[in-house]
Amino acid sequence: MYSLWKRFVKKDASSEVTNRIQHIKQFDVPQHIAIIMDGNGRWAKKRALPRVAGHHEGMKTVRKITKVANKLGVKTLTVYAFSTENWKRPKSEVDFLMKLPQEFLGTFLPELISENVRVETIGDLSLLPSHTQNAVIRAMEDTKDNDGMILNFALNYGSRGEIVSAVNSIIEDAKNGIIKDGITEQMLSSYLMTKHLSDPDLLIRTSGEIRLSNFMLWQAAYTELWFTEVLWPDFSEEHLLQAVEEYQKRSRRFGGV
Repeated sequence: MYSLWKRFVKKDASSEVTNRIQHIKQFDVPQHIAIIMDGNGRWAKKRALPRVAGHHEGMKTVRKITKVANKLGVKTLTVYAFSTENWKRPKSEVDFLMKLPQEFLGTFLPELISENVRVETIGDLSLLPSHTQNAVIRAMEDTKDNDGMILNFALNYGSRGEIVSAVNSIIEDAKNGIIKDGITEQMLSSYLMTKHLSDPDLLIRTSGEIRLSNFMLWQAAYTELWFTEVLWPDFSEEHLLQAVEEYQKRSRRFGGV
């Protein structure tokens, strides 16, 4: 009887999420959502578990949120998976984080393919271990023909480094005569790793921290920000829908009136 009741409750909750998604889709859905996935370590500490247990649980949340974002009709979902500053963490933790893409993409890749999701990355992959690079490259190759939502992993990514690299490339092209006019915002944007993507409409950060942590600083100039105390492993479909509903209530004026 109890198991039957659990199945009924789960089905009812699923129906509620589906109905809520359909209602949200009647209005302006953010085309690009970026997420700073924070709180894995604290989630584990609260449960007297090693930090890596939080990262493993957080991986499951990525899978869950990807599916819901796709159902909402989001065009790009960018997740901050590993920053250029994260190398400062203990080696054992970094080594574990470098194994996660292989495990995550290995198990989730068939679903991504079937749901028409394309995997992309921003960041310097060359500094990642070969097994991490291989997992990511395989996922991008196997999903390259998908034309649905882009699941964009920020791996070994730092926004300041991205901007510096773009400026250096512009200087080099100016020396070679490729650029002959002055630098514009549009020109600089075209040299960024996200040049083929729209700027984020909505940026979510979990765990109660209220900062951007060197994430998409240029691209987020007019992005709507949404912060929550919820730790990333506890972030649910309902939380994502709540963030999108809050986004839909805001008036985006882009500096105008």
